Amino acid sequence: MFSQIAAIVVPVFVLASIGFIWVRLGLDYEFKFVTRLTLEVGVPCLIFSTLVRTEIDVSVFKDIVLASMALYLVLGIISWGVLRALGLSIQTYLTPFIFSNSGNVGLPLCLFAFGPEGLAYGIAIFAAMVVANFSVGAWIVSGKPAPWEAFKQPMVYAALLGGLFLAQGWSIPLWFGNTLELTGQFVIPLMLITLGATIAGLPREAPWRVIGLSLLKYGLSGVVAFVIAWMFGLGGIAFGVFMLQAMTPVPVTSYLLAARFEAGAAEVARFVMISTALAVLVIPIVLRVLLSGGY
Repeated sequence: MFSQIAAIVVPVFVLASIGFIWVRLGLDYEFKFVTRLTLEVGVPCLIFSTLVRTEIDVSVFKDIVLASMALYLVLGIISWGVLRALGLSIQTYLTPFIFSNSGNVGLPLCLFAFGPEGLAYGIAIFAAMVVANFSVGAWIVSGKPAPWEAFKQPMVYAALLGGLFLAQGWSIPLWFGNTLELTGQFVIPLMLITLGATIAGLPREAPWRVIGLSLLKYGLSGVVAFVIAWMFGLGGIAFGVFMLQAMTPVPVTSYLLAARFEAGAAEVARFVMISTALAVLVIPIVLRVLLSGGY
């Protein structure tokens, strides 16, 4: 079991470490170029090619998208109450509590743990997160409605188009599919390296409060995700992917939104860093439970 878990998590943390060490050595890293290339070219190709080429149950795919939206709604309500009780800023901390890093961290974990089918389900959750985070999440952070913000992201259109092809059972020409698949293959390694590079530039202060908030986030996410998965009848690989994606750390997008709208970016940066560091301990435990359960 140890070697199986190591085969899943070690590649993720090694690639993230490459980006971290690269930046800490003072070497140039073109964040703007890499981010645009990944999000506007690579990720849409990865999403569309995976949904078109992977054979998955359409009804389960739909259920996992709806379950993801339900997860964010319930987490939002509970987290709002918790943050109010703790006297913490809703504008700063609510979206980090709701959303998880289902892209940089979640997608490679889903692929290594559950194969192509797991990656397809992981992409469904990632797409749901992008839509929710860049619409409702942007609204929470900015204080202004932003219903169309998500539709500025090319990956959203790739997910919608891929879902349509999946539902209709349509196929694409071999040459086109191979081109999309080849283009999408650079995404996961580059996302992990960029994650490490981003963390290297975040504030290194690690107060105990943020450690406690990170553990609280993991606990809430795990409990709520389990209940939601049970309510939607998710089983097998779909259940494993749903739980694994829910238990990933605070997404870097939460920091980017906080910085953009001046909503406590330094605090969110620490939240991202500490929750990601704790993921080294949390994710192997989650995988141990999931894999021993036969998922």
